[in-house]
Amino acid sequence: MSAADGIGRRAVLGAGAWIGLGGFTFGAGDAADGVTTPDGFYRSRENVLVAHPLRSFPGIRYGRADRFRAPVPVRRAEQQAGGFGPACPQRGDRYRPQSEDCLFLNVWTPDPEVADKKPVMVYFHGGAYSTGSVTDPINDGSRLATRGDVVVVTVNHRLGALGYLYLARLDPRFPDSGNAGQLDLIVALQWIQRNIAAFGGDPGNVTLFGQSGGGAKIATLMAMPEAKGLFHKAITMSGQQVTASGPLNATKRAEAFLAQLGPGVDPATAPVEPLIAALSATDPILGGGVYMGPVLDMAHLMRHPFWPDAAPQSLGIPMMLGNAVMETRAFYASDSRQLAGLDFGNLAARIAPEMRIDIHSEWVVAQFRARYPDAAPLELFHRIVTAARSWRGQVEEAEARAKAGAPAFVYQLDFEAAKHTDDIGLSFGTIPDPTPAQQAMSDVMMDAFVRFARTGDPGWAAYDLAKRQTMIFDAESRAENDPRRWERELFARVPYIQPGT
Repeated sequence: MSAADGIGRRAVLGAGAWIGLGGFTFGAGDAADGVTTPDGFYRSRENVLVAHPLRSFPGIRYGRADRFRAPVPVRRAEQQAGGFGPACPQRGDRYRPQSEDCLFLNVWTPDPEVADKKPVMVYFHGGAYSTGSVTDPINDGSRLATRGDVVVVTVNHRLGALGYLYLARLDPRFPDSGNAGQLDLIVALQWIQRNIAAFGGDPGNVTLFGQSGGGAKIATLMAMPEAKGLFHKAITMSGQQVTASGPLNATKRAEAFLAQLGPGVDPATAPVEPLIAALSATDPILGGGVYMGPVLDMAHLMRHPFWPDAAPQSLGIPMMLGNAVMETRAFYASDSRQLAGLDFGNLAARIAPEMRIDIHSEWVVAQFRARYPDAAPLELFHRIVTAARSWRGQVEEAEARAKAGAPAFVYQLDFEAAKHTDDIGLSFGTIPDPTPAQQAMSDVMMDAFVRFARTGDPGWAAYDLAKRQTMIFDAESRAENDPRRWERELFARVPYIQPGT
């Protein structure tokens, strides 16, 4: 989800003119240099955000895919002439152009010719599983690559029905359909394993990082056997996947989607526009628009990522988990039905459906009012819904890793009452016209992410069940034991069921 205000809004609106096929990182003319890889020659582009010797390689094709089918790796160098490859078709026109032929990645590298290969940081974008694109200027890898002396890769893949519509139980033509978007990411990681050394990267030190849906995609890959060995560290930013969609619920969603598409319409041959429009079908499990996400299909995903425990195949992978202290400030407009006219008299009724759990909402409000006696209704709304809905998945994953003896490193972003998406611009260094405080916070976060990518240790103690150590990123960053303990314990009395499963 895109930020609605604060840091994220400045990052998007301040760079609006940069979005497009050519991207905002690349000059108008082709540079004469490039690199030769096992797959062939890729040409670099002029970089206008930071000084050379940084080199940028946009629009690299890593795969091709027929609709609803598993992708096929491309092993011969192909690259978009104009810059970034297209975004996957999705609702809205924020990202243009859009095309089903969207399996492209982008590389930023400080110096491909160095003898000592650099850590590789691979970013998957958010937007749940249905929207988003790494062509967003907030995902530009120039400053992170330069400051950290790392190779940065960003990846587009199939989304929504094109990436996650589960047809396997309805149409034998498409056994891979429910996880096609995940399989795209695996093919992209295979491309990195084959070719990244030629860009100065170490194929034996690949760190995945992703925000919101991007983090959830990473958590899911940690349980997919086909992804084993393709990455070596993981950072999830306000994005978790404790459980995947069950195959029976995923089939019900597919049936609702097909009904919305219309009788007699073959989704394999229909134009793409009706497929995007049919995502407005009512979700038969959750209500609202129909959910698309990874499926426990027993073919590519054979267990839930973090239930009943952390996937054993990835316990050797160092992991960092992060969240923003006021995630939900990004989800609700001030004039929305949830917030318009909010007061203490209706606060309990307003939070009840938003918490996504069955708990006594009046009692919850009373507990939070006692803890925060000076807080206004709006602040309490966001504190409550963030803790109940947006933070729970991270707590589940951190606890699961700790119980398995492979603890994760946990952070909480408090800076400027951080909301969902605020850590993107901070971790990439892409906030336009940052204040001195924002630039300092960005430098601290970039340095922690790079240190983790380089060494597997971001600079604070790993989370365990005795202390629950957490780094608080703020104007004065510090490590704390079990921050928001009482909120964690309050909501721990209700079983966690991830929406969409």
